[in-house]
Amino acid sequence: MAERPRHHKPLEKRFNVAMTPEAYANLRRLAEDSGLGNNYVLTVLLENMARTIDRDGFRQAVRELVEKHGPPPTKRK
Repeated sequence: MAERPRHHKPLEKRFNVAMTPEAYANLRRLAEDSGLGNNYVLTVLLENMARTIDRDGFRQAVRELVEKHGPPPTKRK
């Protein structure tokens, strides 16, 4: 087996995230299946969106989420 490359520094922490219980359960399941932590799983998904996300399916899922939970709060300036 080839030796895995070593990272020179850990991933930077950028933000806290709110998610539904279903989303968190899916994240934990992906993390467990991959042997990675939540932050690494999210990084893999987002860095590889073109390969991991069906754009039309994503747009439909966004519409459904907004219908179920309402739009996100607006940011105050």
